[in-house]
Amino acid sequence: MQKNIQSTPFVLIFLIISANCLFLPTKGLTGSIQAEEWEITADKIIRYENPASVIAEGNVVLKKTETVTRKKKEPAATDWSSLLGEENQPDEGKEKKPAMVTEKKTLTTIKADWIAYDVDLGKIKARGNLLIDIGPDQLTAESGTVDLNSETGTFQNASIIRQYKDMHLEGRVIEKTGDLTYHIKDGWIITCKVKEGETPPWSFAASDAKITENGYAFLKNATFRIKDVPVLYMPIIFLPAKTTRQTGFLFPSVGLSDRDGFDFTAPFFINLSPSSDITLYPEYISERGFMAGAEFRYTSDPTSMGFFMANYLNDDLSDKNDPDNADYFADGGFKHTNQERYWVRGKADKDFGLWTTRLDLDIASDLDYLTEFNSGMTGFITTQDRFLKTFGRGFQNKTELARENTLKILRSWDNGSALQINFLGINDLREPQTSPDPLWNLPMINYSGLLPVYDSGVDFSWNANYTNFWRDNGVRAQRLDLPLKLIAGIPLTPYLETTVDAGIRNTSYLIDDNGDDKWKDSDTENRFLVDFGGKVGANMVRDFDINVGEIYRWNHTFRPSISYRYTSDENQDNLPKFDDVDRVADQNIVYYNLDNFFSIFGLHNGSEYDRQYGYLKIRQGYDFRSKVSDTPLTPVELKAALFPLKDFRIVYRSDIDVYGAGVTHNALETGYRNDRGDTFYLDYFSTKNTSANNTESIKGGVKVSLLYSLLASYDIERSLEDSQTIQENFSLIYQPSCWSVEFATNYTPGNQKYMLMFRLANIGNPFGIDLPGI
Repeated sequence: MQKNIQSTPFVLIFLIISANCLFLPTKGLTGSIQAEEWEITADKIIRYENPASVIAEGNVVLKKTETVTRKKKEPAATDWSSLLGEENQPDEGKEKKPAMVTEKKTLTTIKADWIAYDVDLGKIKARGNLLIDIGPDQLTAESGTVDLNSETGTFQNASIIRQYKDMHLEGRVIEKTGDLTYHIKDGWIITCKVKEGETPPWSFAASDAKITENGYAFLKNATFRIKDVPVLYMPIIFLPAKTTRQTGFLFPSVGLSDRDGFDFTAPFFINLSPSSDITLYPEYISERGFMAGAEFRYTSDPTSMGFFMANYLNDDLSDKNDPDNADYFADGGFKHTNQERYWVRGKADKDFGLWTTRLDLDIASDLDYLTEFNSGMTGFITTQDRFLKTFGRGFQNKTELARENTLKILRSWDNGSALQINFLGINDLREPQTSPDPLWNLPMINYSGLLPVYDSGVDFSWNANYTNFWRDNGVRAQRLDLPLKLIAGIPLTPYLETTVDAGIRNTSYLIDDNGDDKWKDSDTENRFLVDFGGKVGANMVRDFDINVGEIYRWNHTFRPSISYRYTSDENQDNLPKFDDVDRVADQNIVYYNLDNFFSIFGLHNGSEYDRQYGYLKIRQGYDFRSKVSDTPLTPVELKAALFPLKDFRIVYRSDIDVYGAGVTHNALETGYRNDRGDTFYLDYFSTKNTSANNTESIKGGVKVSLLYSLLASYDIERSLEDSQTIQENFSLIYQPSCWSVEFATNYTPGNQKYMLMFRLANIGNPFGIDLPGI
């Protein structure tokens, strides 16, 4: 028996009955039958009663709904009795019941041009613009069958867009095997948005793929394709198939080096929790062996986070007894003798109420490690950049032999005083290691502050310091240094700014000779110093009205000043020397300063602005001490800076000797960065002390965005006094939407390395997946 109901336009609401519900005959131009879960609308519906089935055509929409009953939200009180807390008493003998409201929530939507529904089996066949919306996933297909009871089905020439449309899957046949699980035959996967009909910029194609409930894609006979051209075959691979942080392999990198041979790194990301992760960096180096690498990161809030990395290598090239390794040591100038090589580093920040802590770790196996393993995913360059970006502080220069490991605890008060506790441990990389050892601070405690002395206009300052110097070999000591000072401003005239200060400084030592014969008769020592000084200066300001482009005013501030400093002369040869505090030079010197500051004021796009344009500072002293009576004038210190553009700086510093030695120190630093992200810097340094101790070096780099999503960068560090390149890097990055490929080179003395690294959207990149706030 057949019923045919049509209208133009016609909407028939049809609620599919549950398993034990029967159809009843209906007549008329409109009709609706309701069940517990599903409802259907269409332009045309044909219903069959035996067997129970439905054919729907034209704009067919099938929805699975859920009935939800909840308490009705009471309107806000508006009458005076309610606002004043005077509750209305219920009518005598009547019980007040909460108001309830019933709502329907849509769980699944199926759309198609044509649907045939078998009521007894609970299955449908659909074709034409088939779309199934299941919350995070959208499935489209030419045709398919769906089991409404289990919500599974099979679809032809289908595609899936999931997780906020960042994951795209297509297949000749897609089987929906569960709520969010699929089996794909002859399909491909990409983890970024693709326009309809557009060839994906990259994809993983596979003859067979499974998407698991926890969000992984297992692919068999997979090929990595660029613009639908296969470039890499993999018999099996599994990928994270959703945009949230997820355990899985990141894309590998490959390298080729003159010294190390072939290099392959396949990072593996482990998602521990929403706020912590681990990334493993297994790396095969053909001439050295297998290097293990790992990093651990966590964060609990913006002020509490940690990031730690470690690498280990049993180095085949480090065996000095192997004659095949002779060129390795000769070409690189390496000195280490160990085969077991490692680098452990990390940082952590944590605030405990008003207390702030900072932890820094830097432990290497030998003095050559950081120079040799300079590039790559876990090399010094990448590590330094990542930690600077995350914490705002990096590591010491890679050539530093005393690697500092510190724990700092800080607390400050509203009155201006501050307490800092430092623990310092040294990783000694000297080769060979000789006595005395580098000093550890266990601990160093510093308490400083500045307080006004009633209403006298005088301030009292202190900077108390206690340090326990420890080392395995060499003299040790506990030192208490207490500088006290009074500071006051003297109103000589309205045009001069005058300050004077006077202080005392007592330093006490408790010495442990620790087997050092030089100090075996020393137990305690003490040093007492007196110092005072003052400064007189003026502040002269003038504005110049100009009209150059958008600049309408130029400001020049001139601050001349004269200062004097005296520090008493004390014999300090009886004191151990641990740092600069132990040797305070006597002073009897007067300085003049000529400081100039320049600013501009302008109008840009209707908004006023002002910024510093540059400065020029000149400083020189005259020393009254008799031991420098032949050369009392100090070198002229010159500091100049120019900021011709908001993001462009040029800074120059030099020391000029007035007794014939000329320029003894030169430093030129330049830097530029624009809104597009292009950067440029060039730094030059030179010092001239003696003919055997001159240094001259240059560092420079540029990063620029080219045409067609191309980014290039280059940097070099070169020692000019011995005509040797310390380091040279070049990279070329092609970065269209959804993916990028980087070709990079790195040169260090004795080695040239080439690397190729891919980055794919939502698959991972060579540097791991960033945590929020990390």
